[in-house]
Amino acid sequence: MALRIGILGAAKIAPGAVIKPTADNPDFVVSAVGARDPQRAQAYAAEHGIPHVAKDYGALVRHPEVDVVYNALPPSGHAKWSIAALEAGKHVLCEKPFAMNAAQVRPMMDAARRTGRTLVEAFHNRHHVVMKRAVQIVRSGELGRLVRAEATFGAPIPYREGELRWTREQGGGALMDLGTYPVMALRTVLGGEPRVMRAKCTMDHGVDVTTVADLDFGGVPAALSTSMVPERFGANLTVEGANGKMEIMNYLAPQMGCRFTVTIGGQSRDEPTQGDATYVAQLKELGDVLLRGKTPLVTLEDSLGNMTAIDAIYAAGGVDRHFA
Repeated sequence: MALRIGILGAAKIAPGAVIKPTADNPDFVVSAVGARDPQRAQAYAAEHGIPHVAKDYGALVRHPEVDVVYNALPPSGHAKWSIAALEAGKHVLCEKPFAMNAAQVRPMMDAARRTGRTLVEAFHNRHHVVMKRAVQIVRSGELGRLVRAEATFGAPIPYREGELRWTREQGGGALMDLGTYPVMALRTVLGGEPRVMRAKCTMDHGVDVTTVADLDFGGVPAALSTSMVPERFGANLTVEGANGKMEIMNYLAPQMGCRFTVTIGGQSRDEPTQGDATYVAQLKELGDVLLRGKTPLVTLEDSLGNMTAIDAIYAAGGVDRHFA
């Protein structure tokens, strides 16, 4: 029997992240949606063919027709409502960033362990064959002693009032939204936690619109940059070693175009980039975790590590991350 997904928030991300991928995945069906505005939830359900509408967030996480809650709320609602869903006996797939800061992540982890329910952060690109292969290459030692790494992600997000990425209280900012990906990418391929050497956050409307940071992974220097005001989209990952270099253009969504090359001793080769789209792969992984006992690829400790790194980068950049 398919697990029933309830969508928390009538979110723009949910059709691509969950609704469409369930169409070809027998492990899941989208069964319900809940939003702050019941009328919006009704319209959303009608548009996407969702059979049940909950009157509010609380009703959604307690809904009898829901086994898994997809928390698509802004980051400010991740900790509170993920914990509420876990305590209602639901599994949770929570959008990134996991919470507003690392201090909020720990109660989420405690709730998952206490309830025996599964809580997973939705880092969709981590499940693509490109990122899995990148980890294999770096860990294999083929590149030799690692000497440098760099990860970037920039995408234009125009300012408008109410846009969550431009709203501090909802968890906005370039690093909190786009920057979670290069932080995760570097931590994943380098296999460790960074020390922040320096960071610079360019602020506008109370959020960082561009953040750059120099990190150190046990002696391997790494550069990170993220921006909501670049000229164009870009998401690149590079790891250099004594023997050669690995370069990925668009590690974020390889299904939308990706170049993955490895150069060793002056000889370059193209790595395969074809595979399930990131959200399709993520949902397949979730099915394996919930129905077949697989250990999650993105663990709770991994999510805590990512938020801890984000906190440290903001601190080095002089950005206050305390929230009531």
